[in-house]
Amino acid sequence: MRKWVLSGILATEETYLSHLEALLLPMKPLKAAATTSQPVLTVAQIETIFFKVPELYEIHKEFYDGLLPRVQQWSHHQRVGDLFQKLVRQKERYKSRAAWALLYKPVDRVTRSTLVLHDLLKHTPTGHLDHPLLQDALRISQNFLSSINEETTPRRQSMTVKKGENRQLLRDSFMVELVEGARKLRHVFLFTDLLLCAKLKKQIGGKNQQYDSKWYIPLTELTFQGPEETEPLTIPQVPDEELDAMKVKISHLRSEIQREKRANKGSKVIDRLRKKLSEQESLLLLTSPSMPLRVYNKNGKGYGFLLSSDYERAEWREIIKEQQKKCVKTSSLTSMELQMLTNSCVKLQTVHHIPLSINKEEDESPGLCGFLNVIVHSASGLKQSLNLYCTMEVDSFGFFSSKAKTRLFSVSSPPPQEFEIELEGSQTLRLLCYEKCYNKTKQNKEDGEGADRIMGKGQIPLDPQTLQGKDWQRTVIPMNGIEVKLSVKFTSREFSLKRMPSRKPMGVFGIKISTVTKRERSKVPYIVRQCLEEIERRGMEEVGIYRVSGVATDIQALKTAFDTNNKDVSVMMSEMDVNAIAGTLKLYFRELPEPLFTDDLYPNFAGGITLSDSVAKESCMLNLLLSLPEPNLVTFLFLLDHLKRVAEKECINKMSLHNLATVFGPTLLRPSEKDSKIPTNPTQPISMGDSWSLEVMAQVQVLLYFLQLETIPTPDSKRQSILFSTEV
Repeated sequence: MRKWVLSGILATEETYLSHLEALLLPMKPLKAAATTSQPVLTVAQIETIFFKVPELYEIHKEFYDGLLPRVQQWSHHQRVGDLFQKLVRQKERYKSRAAWALLYKPVDRVTRSTLVLHDLLKHTPTGHLDHPLLQDALRISQNFLSSINEETTPRRQSMTVKKGENRQLLRDSFMVELVEGARKLRHVFLFTDLLLCAKLKKQIGGKNQQYDSKWYIPLTELTFQGPEETEPLTIPQVPDEELDAMKVKISHLRSEIQREKRANKGSKVIDRLRKKLSEQESLLLLTSPSMPLRVYNKNGKGYGFLLSSDYERAEWREIIKEQQKKCVKTSSLTSMELQMLTNSCVKLQTVHHIPLSINKEEDESPGLCGFLNVIVHSASGLKQSLNLYCTMEVDSFGFFSSKAKTRLFSVSSPPPQEFEIELEGSQTLRLLCYEKCYNKTKQNKEDGEGADRIMGKGQIPLDPQTLQGKDWQRTVIPMNGIEVKLSVKFTSREFSLKRMPSRKPMGVFGIKISTVTKRERSKVPYIVRQCLEEIERRGMEEVGIYRVSGVATDIQALKTAFDTNNKDVSVMMSEMDVNAIAGTLKLYFRELPEPLFTDDLYPNFAGGITLSDSVAKESCMLNLLLSLPEPNLVTFLFLLDHLKRVAEKECINKMSLHNLATVFGPTLLRPSEKDSKIPTNPTQPISMGDSWSLEVMAQVQVLLYFLQLETIPTPDSKRQSILFSTEV
């Protein structure tokens, strides 16, 4: 495990050294030109631009050269602590304010090294000779980061106002404001005495960044609950199809940029592609948030923001309410004071860029694509026993969405619950803990929230280097006095999507659908009929049905029951959370040795959906569908009718036809391993720019096409078989 952690730091050091080498290349000719009659830059300017770069290169080169042979000749007794000690001691010389301003990246390296030292200590026995050395290196590194924070935070986040009072910036973020039904991108600043909403001006002719003030509310006058007559916020919804089309374009542009880089094409081509990418990402960030956050001034005038997650909304509410307890004086500003405050935001801001690809570092992780297994072991810290549940959110394409929900549990004895969450370029896992309220009439008036109350929240980064191993990683998420213990394990795309035939010939999972229906003497497998019947009975109004993950242990229990033909399976299902039943159905289709749409016909479906002529497309797609083997066709039509009925309750369950196609498309169409186009390099996390993303979008479009057809004409013989057979 120690060698695995060190291999990760070697890879990042190698990347960092290559960046420093690239900086050093132009330094020598610029220095030589500085002594001529027509210098490009003065010596002082060169010293400023390349501040400490040669020294940094030497420090990291020495560290890398020392670490590499030790990792290559690894043994259980190998020592590396002395190398880390020397590295962090040399970095201490850069903790002056001037160095901090110019050396954000080196300080970021210290932060990463600190995390690596934590990991190394976890896997180094206390009796090992390396243990005291690593402890000392960690102490030095932590002291260094603390001193940086002490020196820089007041300078960057505060300003003096009249009468010598100190106004500090507590939080800032780019947010979407809803203005007269239109979405507008804003930069919101929370100070110790007021909330300021500003608009970033367009930069023209190389001018410095500037802000325009849109409005502000003193914290003493700010409320989250408007007057009784306040109209509900009407949120303009962007169709899921449009959002998905943006994601397709983004994935395609990312792939093109990587292809051009590998081909060493001119920078103009890449710049043009990056501009298009930024436009699409900006549009997606503007149109995707839909969770309202409203604030009101003392006159009852409301301002509405749209956020992507309950976590973010809770963060803003908490920090504002906490500061309001400390704020006793109303701050009204003159127009001049407001202008000065707005101008100061350029220097005070902590969030400098909209979260777009163009604003990311070259070596920054593109995020993880695959499946994350999460076990919620326990929750402790509450003084009284409550009915609690947790939800999990992960990010994708710059915004968060809820992916899993635990069963209700009492804080005194929460049972372990396991989930499988799909990741799409994800970098963070968030956890929210709610108290369940059974009084349906008790509706929170703030933004039309439900009555369930957030008791705590926390998050952990999804670090590719830490999670690329096959071992479970244990962690604790502290949140508002509650501690939730988790284990997480990541499975990359190429391993998680294999269709593996079952070794249990009498089971149903991993067995050909024709074999199962023949054995059961039915048209549709028993497992499909049972799951759909139970979901239709009590899951049609469940928010996020099929999208929200069920408890993995419940899903595995149902899988075993169906595989062993357990007579009590219907009783088990009636006692389980409906999301576990939905998860069992999805798992059944995902583990078929061949997709429901078959390997042979998959390329034809993928080609047919791209036809531009609607008549030709319908003819092609219907002919392909009716070419499926009868058990596949009958099962698909049975499922299709059910999914349409689910979508009819979209206003309650939030599952549109498109959402359902997104969930089931890859499950029903993804080809077997031998036909998959997914790359199989296990050393590289699969990014959203890979061909997999575009392939999945095509699978979604195929299923969506059939979901949107009002009727599917089938030959009389098959229609009779499907509709009137008592064996279905």
